[in-house]
Amino acid sequence: MDYLIKRYELEPGALEIQYIEEFFGEFPRRKTAAEIVDRLRDRQYSILMAEAPLGDEPTVIVPVSFKVGHELRAVETDPNLADLVNRLHDCVGFDGRRVLYSWLGGTRRDWRGQGHFRALTEEQEAWALEDGFDEIVVKTKNKFYGMRGTLDHLGFDVIKFERHPTDNGESKVYLSKRLGRHVLAGHRSRRTVVEAG
Repeated sequence: MDYLIKRYELEPGALEIQYIEEFFGEFPRRKTAAEIVDRLRDRQYSILMAEAPLGDEPTVIVPVSFKVGHELRAVETDPNLADLVNRLHDCVGFDGRRVLYSWLGGTRRDWRGQGHFRALTEEQEAWALEDGFDEIVVKTKNKFYGMRGTLDHLGFDVIKFERHPTDNGESKVYLSKRLGRHVLAGHRSRRTVVEAG
């Protein structure tokens, strides 16, 4: 299967993410386009979206999966990112290295298990390596078993686990993948990547 991936600029990409998140029931609070623009402005980022034919109308192409990643710096002014860097300081090296934070992503339920998220992840890795990043980090919750399993299949290693005091499902799991040419050699998806118009 050849996966169709669109690469977005900031404002149109933020609007598309705001739209597609409406199809995800597991996100208790969806990001607005303004929040996405505020986070990504003035830093390197990647907004990718996979598209596929609608099941009962194969001539209609719809967004089915997305992935947003951005540069994570050793010194951050945004309180959420500063907190993340602080939590990662003992397991991720920032000195003289470039770290990409895989911030948002998911696949619509009807299209899960078809490889779209893998294709997006592999494209994000190729972009990150080409742009000089050394490592990708991601954070999820313990209760998101499907996401944890997907990240395991994609070769991400658990680097930290923060237990929630009362609900283990809410515990945070931090994962990482170091980048290098060996990562590209392990890619399996065939991708057609176009710039979104």
